[in-house]
Order: sequence, then C-alpha cells, then structure tokens
Amino acid sequence: MSIPPPPGPQGPYHQGPYAPQQPQPVWGGPYGAYPRQAPVNGVAIAAFVLGVLCFVPAVGLVLGLVALRQIRRKGERGKGLAVAGSVLSSVGLALWAVSLSTGAAADFWQGFRDAARGEGTAYALAQGQCFTTPSGSLQGVTYDVDVVPCDQEHDGEVFAAFDLPRGSYPGDDEITRTADDRCYALQDAYAMDRWALPADVDVYYLTPTRQSWRMGDREVTCLFGNTDEQGTLTGSLRSDARTLDPHQHTYLAAEGILNRAMDEVPAAESVEDDFPAYGVWAGQVSEALVRETGMLRAHAWPTGSEREVADLLTDLDAAQKEWNLAAQATDVETYYEHYDKAFGLIEADTTVTARKALGLASTPPDYTEDGGDGGDGTGMEV
Repeated sequence: MSIPPPPGPQGPYHQGPYAPQQPQPVWGGPYGAYPRQAPVNGVAIAAFVLGVLCFVPAVGLVLGLVALRQIRRKGERGKGLAVAGSVLSSVGLALWAVSLSTGAAADFWQGFRDAARGEGTAYALAQGQCFTTPSGSLQGVTYDVDVVPCDQEHDGEVFAAFDLPRGSYPGDDEITRTADDRCYALQDAYAMDRWALPADVDVYYLTPTRQSWRMGDREVTCLFGNTDEQGTLTGSLRSDARTLDPHQHTYLAAEGILNRAMDEVPAAESVEDDFPAYGVWAGQVSEALVRETGMLRAHAWPTGSEREVADLLTDLDAAQKEWNLAAQATDVETYYEHYDKAFGLIEADTTVTARKALGLASTPPDYTEDGGDGGDGTGMEV
C-alpha cells in the first residue's frame, strides 16, 4: 500500500467567520480533457461475429486479416477480436470442407432455408393442403410433414386454422377442449356436404405444445383424417363454393342450418333425463327448419330439380310443425309422439331424390357406426 506524500507548505489562512475569500483556481482546459482511448476497429468486430456464426467462414477470415492490418496502421483497438474471428473462421472453413465432401452442407442449408420459411413443418400447413407425417399417424407430437397432392394417398387434409388468445399457456386440457369445439364447428364451411364424408373420416387437429407456445406459436390447425391410425385418405374432401355449382351450394347452405341445430342435442342421453332441455332443443330445430325452407323457396331451381326440391319442401314443412308441437309438449309421451314423426319426415326419401337431382351424394351417412369421436385423443401437438 503506497502512502501519498505530505501536502506542501500551506500559506497562512485567516481564521473566523470573516476570513477573506481566496481566489478559486482556474483550470487550463475543459472538463474531460483527458487522453482519449483509441476506438475499436469495426472490421474486427465483423470478423469476430462471422467467425462465431460460421455461416460464411471465408469472409470472416478475410475480414480478420484486413482488421489486423488496419489496427497496426491506425492504432485502433480490437486485435483480440480480429485474431479470434480469424481463428474461428479457419476452423469453420475446415468443417465446411469436410461437410462438402460428405454432402452435409447441402443438407444443412436446405434445412436452414426450410425452417426459415416454415417449409416441411406443421406450422406451414394451409387450408386445402394434404400431407403425410413421418409416422403415418395423427396422434402424439409431430413437427415434420410432407405436403402432397390431395389426389395422392395422404394422412390428413387441412380444412381450417385459428389462433388462440395471447397470454400464458392455458394448459393441454384447455387447448384440447377449445380445438375440439372450434374445429368441429368449422368443418361445415369447408366440407358442406356431410353425406359426402366417408364413414372412416373424423376431425383431428394440430395444437401448440408448451415449448412451441414460448416461441409464439398460437395456431390450431383443423384437419380431416382416417379414424384407423394406419389408414390413409385419397382425394380431397372439400365441398364448398370453390367446388360446387350455385344450386348445390344453396341447397347445402340451407341444409347446414338444420344440421347445426340438430348438433345442439342436449347432453342427457334420453328425454326423460332432461325433459326441459329437450323441449328447448325441439324449438330450436323448428326455427332452423323455418329458415331452411325459406332459403330453399327463395332460390330459382333448375328444371331438372325443381319438382324434387318442391317435394322435399312439403316434408320439411310437415317436420317443422311436428318439432314445434314437440317443443310445446307437457309430458314425455307426447314429446316422443311428435319427435318420432318429425325425425321420419326429415329422413324421408324426398331428401335423397332432391340430392340426386342436384348431383350431390345420395347415400345417407350411417351415424350408428363407431367412428372417431374427435374429443378423445384426436389432437396432435406440434
């Protein structure tokens, strides 16, 4: 520890409150007029960054050598950065030379470019695209997918996508519940003709994982897949304005009003278990039929289907009245009486003949078969 020398001799100072003011010293330069530190060479910084990244090692090596020459000439700082950048770039060049001989560099660049664009990943899927997965399954966790033409064999077909709200990760159960509800609600906009969906097709979805959520992933992708985990699909299931003629589109849009009302059947398995809820539901179906028949009547049908649609309207009008009476029923027995009549009129042959006349699928779907339920394990995380 060094001890500073004692102060020099002091001049006499007057003591007391009336001591005369001493003149203040005048400094010979502005504040901060100390020797300036040499700047860091910018080329040296660039060489170091490129050396660390190793994306273009040849450039990093050249910049490192240039930086060393400039530092010597200009007296700048950054020699360590320039040397480190040159060394790292040299190592990078050696690695690139090895990878080029084995083809690894080409694979790396292809993977890097695909990741930057989202290609080959589940995040890049768009509505209307068909794809295969490495495992051939729509269960579990996936990242890589291969987009293929829909007329070829594939594992899934995307029909919709939506974003979850921002915020903290809501949990696997909540995401699955939301995906299940929203995807089933969105399927009719893409595949309007439910009769055209094969019996072994159900709704699946791709959802964010906790890890992808941290990276900003909020998208849920809705898709059709085969209920047999080892099964595949061939051909697009799309039936909307892009694939239908105006008459087919109008018919299916009207029919969709009734379909969505029928989907709202109460959770209770029988009318006896929740009679009030079934009464409300019957009223909703009756209102849906009013809207459906109104839409069908407002359209100008071609000559080849005009009579068939008129016959269908007769049955739908009768079904609407029966559903309305079921909604007004005061006991379960009366409810069932009108309920059975209403269902018989909806499922009458006039629906089949009208569909045939319009060139739509004419085989009623068999809902009694045990297909995928969509709400139990039909979600795939990405």
